[in-house]
Amino acid sequence: MKLHELKPAEGSRKVRNRVGRGTGSGNGKTAGKGHKGQNARSGGGVRLGFEGGQTPLFRRLPKRGFTNIGRKEYAIVNLDALNRFEDGTEVTAELLLETGVISKLNNGVKVLANGTLEKKLTVKATKFSSAAVAAIEAAGGKTEVI
Repeated sequence: MKLHELKPAEGSRKVRNRVGRGTGSGNGKTAGKGHKGQNARSGGGVRLGFEGGQTPLFRRLPKRGFTNIGRKEYAIVNLDALNRFEDGTEVTAELLLETGVISKLNNGVKVLANGTLEKKLTVKATKFSSAAVAAIEAAGGKTEVI
């Protein structure tokens, strides 16, 4: 394929519909809005969720539970994910982020004890489960809360 042979994919270049541009276009005169009524007016239409005066769905459904606005969400790391690092590595949140073990940092990193750890590592994280601390220290490593 050469540069002059490049073409956009079929159907990817749709021409926009120009309304109100004469009767021959099929969308002239009332511009596809019909005659009169709320939706024919400028600024017409109803707000999101409006059901013509009927109690809207979001008000008909019961409200349940509580959302804690101060909730802290931690990026979870299991022990078996730490086996990818070499012996003696200092595992930090930044290292986990750049190696792709976690996708985003949230409020910090919490290490859980799923799987087994075969490497001797120094792990720095925001939180540890007690089983994870025991497993890391049993493998000869160290934990550090930051």
